[in-house]
Amino acid sequence: MAVSESVNPVDLLREQIEGASPDVLQAMVKAFAQALMSAEADAICGAGWGQRSEERVNSRNGYRAREWDTRAGTIDLAIPKLRQGSYFPDWLLTHRRRAEQALVSVVATSYLLGVSTRRVEKLVEQLGIRQLSKSQVSEMAAHLDAQVEAFRNRPLDSGHYTFVWMDALTMKVREAGRTVNVHALIAVGVNADGQREVLGLDVASDEDGAGWLAFLRSLTARGLAGVRL
Repeated sequence: MAVSESVNPVDLLREQIEGASPDVLQAMVKAFAQALMSAEADAICGAGWGQRSEERVNSRNGYRAREWDTRAGTIDLAIPKLRQGSYFPDWLLTHRRRAEQALVSVVATSYLLGVSTRRVEKLVEQLGIRQLSKSQVSEMAAHLDAQVEAFRNRPLDSGHYTFVWMDALTMKVREAGRTVNVHALIAVGVNADGQREVLGLDVASDEDGAGWLAFLRSLTARGLAGVRL
């Protein structure tokens, strides 16, 4: 049975991701944090890494390691260094919990709805960053989109999932200028470490046998096997 439309699917998926396998969440949050710091460093330099530009005022000079403690565990970050002056993201110092919540939120939103420049801009604004250009935001969105796509299509044959839950969330989307209902089909499994893990998500126009069959086949094609319940 589909979940009521009053349930926010992004909030529900965010809860699933926050309680999912720490390794998966760490990898996603780390990728987003690194992309954000790289874009912010480029904005300070006035040009991208290795790019020739008359507007350049500084350049990169390697990285320095920094550990970031989150609910998903400790994440090893590589913070860009500059040849002149220093760079350290303020959001890691003054808004650590808010930064973590914002990054987890964009993981869930990106997974469910895809990455857009508008969503990346909102994430950046939540962290108090306002110097990024439209092109930098677009590059970040493209980078994050690739990360999300890799996560969504990752092989499942290396894990052992004895228990798997499946449900459908009814949500409204804009399609060809009108609002229609679609169904987000979600599969959540328990891995060998006893952690919940979002295994897959697909969007179907109808919650019928054909939609569920295609979704299940996509999971088995990625290697899902050995489910007992």
